[in-house]
Amino acid sequence: MKTIILGIGNPILSDDGVGIKIAQQIKERNPDLKVVETGGVGINLLDHVIGYDRLIIIDSIKTGDGTIGDIYKLDLDDLDASMDLTPSHGMNIATTLRLGHGLGYDTPAQIRIYAIEILDNTTFRESCTKEIERQIPTIAGKIMREEQLCAIHTLGSPLCQPLQNRPVSKPKPRRAR
Repeated sequence: MKTIILGIGNPILSDDGVGIKIAQQIKERNPDLKVVETGGVGINLLDHVIGYDRLIIIDSIKTGDGTIGDIYKLDLDDLDASMDLTPSHGMNIATTLRLGHGLGYDTPAQIRIYAIEILDNTTFRESCTKEIERQIPTIAGKIMREEQLCAIHTLGSPLCQPLQNRPVSKPKPRRAR
């Protein structure tokens, strides 16, 4: 199965860059994987994903209800399609992928989204908060194990083992304000 991993975020807005940092960790652990880091999605997302069977997206989320570092595992259906072009990443992921499919593009059939609960996405700095930074290796390992992305030589590594006490879950639905 041809897989692409997309790390999304703004690397100069503190924890907002966590998707990119986790994607980088995954690439370091398995250099054979196709990993793309991007600061935005919108319609440009299609340029990256056309021709792949499986898409794994890693991004930040700020629900206000979760614990910093919680991992939410989502499917495309968990996102509301929207033509609103004002979200932080432009046209949202669900709308973009459905539009691409509707236009006949060869978009991935299997899509998984991992959203990481963050603390700060407004402070200008190139590093994540300490609360997030220290969890990046463990989160990367959890995603790799969950999606079976571990290279054979890393299977026994503690960095490629599932989290014991943090199940991957979905955030509580919240209405946009």
